[in-house]
Amino acid sequence: MAFDGVTIANVVSELRRELIGGRLYKIAQPEDDELLLTVKTQTGQRRLFLSANASLPLIYLTEENKPSPMTAPVFCMLLRKHLQNGRITDITQPGLERIVNIRIEHLDEMGDLRHKTLIVEIMGKHSNIIFCNDDNTIIDSIKRISAAVSSVREVLPGKPYFIPATQEKLDALSTDFSAFRQALSAKPQPLYKALYGSYTGFSPILAQEICYEAGLDGERPAAALDEAGYESLYAAFSKCITAIKEEHFCPAIGYQYGSPAEFSALPLTMYGETADDAAAKSAEDRKKLPHYQVHYASMSSLLEHYYAEKNTLTRIRQKSADLRRVVQTALERNVKKYDLQLRQMKDTEKRDTYRIYGELLNTYGYSAKPGDKSIRVLNYYTNEEIDIPLDPTKTATENAKRYFEKYNKYKRTFEALSELTEEVKAEIEHLESILASLDIALHEEDLVEIKEELIAGGYIRRKAGVKKQKVTSKPFHYLSGDGFHIYVGKNNFQNDELTFKFATGNDWWFHAKKMPGSHVVVKMGNATELPDRTFEEAARLAAYYSKGRDQEKVEIDYIQKKHVKKPAGAKPGFVVYYTNYSMTIDSDISGITQITE
Repeated sequence: MAFDGVTIANVVSELRRELIGGRLYKIAQPEDDELLLTVKTQTGQRRLFLSANASLPLIYLTEENKPSPMTAPVFCMLLRKHLQNGRITDITQPGLERIVNIRIEHLDEMGDLRHKTLIVEIMGKHSNIIFCNDDNTIIDSIKRISAAVSSVREVLPGKPYFIPATQEKLDALSTDFSAFRQALSAKPQPLYKALYGSYTGFSPILAQEICYEAGLDGERPAAALDEAGYESLYAAFSKCITAIKEEHFCPAIGYQYGSPAEFSALPLTMYGETADDAAAKSAEDRKKLPHYQVHYASMSSLLEHYYAEKNTLTRIRQKSADLRRVVQTALERNVKKYDLQLRQMKDTEKRDTYRIYGELLNTYGYSAKPGDKSIRVLNYYTNEEIDIPLDPTKTATENAKRYFEKYNKYKRTFEALSELTEEVKAEIEHLESILASLDIALHEEDLVEIKEELIAGGYIRRKAGVKKQKVTSKPFHYLSGDGFHIYVGKNNFQNDELTFKFATGNDWWFHAKKMPGSHVVVKMGNATELPDRTFEEAARLAAYYSKGRDQEKVEIDYIQKKHVKKPAGAKPGFVVYYTNYSMTIDSDISGITQITE
């Protein structure tokens, strides 16, 4: 799933059509490594999203607005000073590099016309957004890179901007058959690897698509290809280059068994069926298709759809990292404690044996002779003869007393550990449920209640002078196919609130069996019965919002809320129930309507 140079070419083609001639109306920096530019064009306002995030660098047009910090970062203020109300005059891409140059003209404080360039580099961990003068001198960048960080290139104010030549790759837009054949035949690699390893801007998936179009096995060694094979491959390659030059793009996502696998700016014919064919099938049927592709009207809409959830999850993962570390540390400590307690419990299993030894010695000890190391007696509990080890320096009575002392010691240990292991086990289950809550958190406000739960549990101390944060997060809200409202708790506090304050007696309650997960409540309203389809949809939601969401099937318990109880002193989110129904179901919630409030 590479954001390659051909994808950039597609994005640049769209940006040129939509933004050239437009004026920069708003400049915002929602995150440390993101920009959101609002551009006024003749057809209306357009928003351009730019991200230099190391995990997920992106550039695309979007309809979505993002909240900005109360105080704008320094880089954002700099751009506003220079570019506010500036006009976009050109948007280019050097070759098929993963770089976009946005050329902007503006009036300086003296009223003179000036030109600046905003350079967006989509290069994985080296991604950056660099602001340059008209002579390619760096004014500033969203990430400053000193010589201590990179020996290849400094990205600092006053330094000259240049594209680092980090890879010896050829320009695909200006190659010919001779150079193509020579480049590939020199590489002792599979054909598709030789292809994307030789030319700038090509990803593995596009290289595999070219091999497929040429009717060649991409895993075949490049050096073993005959002349006819090279000609066939070059023809498919040239077709791809012509489409890029003429801007005949066709953005598509390739799916495998219902899940997005790859995307490309050009058709993925290797994925077979198209969107129309696949859309005619049910979600369950699409999951059985090995391959199919879905086409999009624009690369921006594809990227926004494909990366929207991933970008959100990446951000929330970063913001929840400290909480996750606290929970993980506490969980590891408790798991070690629990394992030690179980080993100690195992040692106490001999306690009843020592009691029986003591009782039998009190009964038959008279037959033991001084100096005996053991005595064979009848165990009247089993009617079998057993050998009891003896300390030869002690009498039978003293040996019996020693065994009773051992029995009492192990009995006390067992009783204490029985209570402790239950407490530690409950603590482990609680911490695992908090991890599950962190996994489904989508927004920063979702983390507030989780942090409060950790503070209440003593895992985190509230900083002096810091007040309790206001909770604005709400449970997920879905509407079943039959019109029933379904609510899903995002964390343990919400689970308790949902189950014991929001739900009424006849509402239905769902939860994944014996694993961390959300409480799911179906509101009955005035209905007397729940349709089978709604039962299944609520169960799917319980499966999806549980630790078992990646499993093929998850067992779900469901019961009317009036039968769900919370023991006194139990951890948040912990409940008990004794009579319930169960079903095994998948975690596909794609067909369930979510209500955003």
